[in-house]
Amino acid sequence: MPTPLDQLRAIVGPHGWSDDPGELEPFLTERRGVVRGATALMLAPKTVAEVSRIVAVCARERIGIVPQGGNTGLCGGAIPDETGTQILLRMGRLNAVRRVDADNFSMTVEAGCILADVQSAARQAGLHFPLSLSPEGSCQIGGNLSTNAGGINVLRYGTARQQVLGLEVVLADGTVWDGLRTLRKDTAGYDMKQLFLGSEGTLGIITAATLALHPDPGPITTAVVALDSAVAAVTLLARMRTDLSDRIEAFELISDRCLRFVHRHIPGTSPPFDNAYPWYVLLDAAVGDGADFVEASIAAAIEDGIAADAILAKNAAEAAKLWRQRHSISEAQRHEGASLKHDVAVPIAAMREFLERAGKLVEEFLPGARRVTFGHVGDGNLHYNVSQPEGAEPAAFTAQGRALTQAIYDLVRELGGTISAEHGIGVIKKADLAKYRDEVEIGLMRSVKKALDPLGILNPGKVI
Repeated sequence: MPTPLDQLRAIVGPHGWSDDPGELEPFLTERRGVVRGATALMLAPKTVAEVSRIVAVCARERIGIVPQGGNTGLCGGAIPDETGTQILLRMGRLNAVRRVDADNFSMTVEAGCILADVQSAARQAGLHFPLSLSPEGSCQIGGNLSTNAGGINVLRYGTARQQVLGLEVVLADGTVWDGLRTLRKDTAGYDMKQLFLGSEGTLGIITAATLALHPDPGPITTAVVALDSAVAAVTLLARMRTDLSDRIEAFELISDRCLRFVHRHIPGTSPPFDNAYPWYVLLDAAVGDGADFVEASIAAAIEDGIAADAILAKNAAEAAKLWRQRHSISEAQRHEGASLKHDVAVPIAAMREFLERAGKLVEEFLPGARRVTFGHVGDGNLHYNVSQPEGAEPAAFTAQGRALTQAIYDLVRELGGTISAEHGIGVIKKADLAKYRDEVEIGLMRSVKKALDPLGILNPGKVI
């Protein structure tokens, strides 16, 4: 009689599985190498029917399943544990664009579609899919939805959750829920799709999604604005939103240290200004041919002392160079040694207090450590990262840094914020979630998990 692993291999066929250690290695650690796991078998299904059959076998045999998209997450949510008893389910072969409905401003795509390909399919239909992340050339839409990814356009369009009209999900017993609706208004019972969005594969495996599309925003004006303080970015945003209404697509705060790291380690990059400034904002505005409106708004901010200087990109190539620097920050920071990542959000009004107090915490807990701060001002999400002091021993820095992380999370909670704004919980923040959310909320999460995955086979050990 075939073993359970043999049955799983048979479902996907000879080209849909691997147990070769060399082939498995890249998929058993997250990007920073903080979380590492093991597996006896990696499966790459090509259809939702195959996913359904895989889950049914695993449910019968009590085998844990870890879904993985592009493996670009930073919390270990797509990595199996170290026991080697969990199956790794790679979703990349499930990558068809099933339908683009321009009249309905919607498209249906499978979970393994690369985010950049989803954007491209929308453009080919003359429409716009706004979700945009630094790793959009490798991350997959299923992972984006499973973590409720944010990215640079949340200010205008909302997070990944707001882009979804319907889902197709394989449940914990192998049943397929076809919820691929295209409606904007539907009050018939519970909105079931919301349970799976942001659940990191712990409640069901997303295999396809119907996404909301938007009109093409037309020509985009890109500008980089120099600031003397981070708090000035909040004032600048308020001013420009008043001037330009909802036409600001992205508004990114970047510290000078971020850019110095980028210029040091990323070939082909250079400072945007002759002089260095403590902070910068990189923004996109969808004003069509009205770049003069953007220039006038920024000029008024400079005249009023809100901003210090500014440059508007003359063309798409210049804009791409500016955005390349923003998207290269994480890669550049890797070259500076060990780092602590804090993907937090606070109310916009509390950003000044957070930055001031968090800076003092860094000096108190880790003297000499270097703050690498950037993020999305419009939604209060900051990537408050801390790199080791130059010449420090990475392991010792990481060990000492846990106390700083807890202090920063305590501050975030005090200010009414969250310890995870867009990267999810995974395994790295699981204990923190239990600490920083109240017992009632954690109890509700556990009840939902027990109801939808009573055997605990879906992404075991993640989130709760």
